[in-house]
Amino acid sequence: IIYKKIIKRKFNLKQRKKTQRIAFLALFTAIIIIQNFIPFLGYIPLGPLNLTIIHITVIVAALVLGPKDGALVGGVWGMITFIRAFVWPTSPLATIVFTNPLVSVLPRILIGVVAGYTFMWLSKRLSSKILAAGVAAVLGSLTNTVLVLGQIYLFYQGQAPAMYALDVAALLPYLLGVVATNGLPEAALAAIIAPSVALPLLRKLKA
Repeated sequence: IIYKKIIKRKFNLKQRKKTQRIAFLALFTAIIIIQNFIPFLGYIPLGPLNLTIIHITVIVAALVLGPKDGALVGGVWGMITFIRAFVWPTSPLATIVFTNPLVSVLPRILIGVVAGYTFMWLSKRLSSKILAAGVAAVLGSLTNTVLVLGQIYLFYQGQAPAMYALDVAALLPYLLGVVATNGLPEAALAAIIAPSVALPLLRKLKA
């Protein structure tokens, strides 16, 4: 009888965790969709590019649910970015570069992978969960920035005059400037917001 009660309790706990995971996945997916389609909730227009805050939702998902589910939520954002580039682009640049899934989808997926695994690794080595989550958030954010801008330079440097009114030689300094003006603020914002949101959710999930 005691053995059956233990098995039943373990089964109920497993079902509860599964239900919580699905609920959180649905929540994060809904937030991603809302951020993509309601102005200024996900993108802040800044010149030919957009300062994004959607990456923070992906990072929070990765910190709370782990790298696999973080990658899944990032993939949702990536697919929306890819589809929007054809039907409702967020900037003139989007119609050129985000129609390439290596630029629009892959970096978004890797945000969750990098942030999730970094947090798991650091959590075992640092006494401060806030520090571990902050570092993971920064690396996840920079993953998106470096991969998107790096692939723009790799695949589209020949189109620099049409895209940016720049010659090819000036494209790299321009993109490095975008890293400084967009990428670093996005990373700093992620380091502040993601831990403050994710850690209470993580405690609730493990309660």
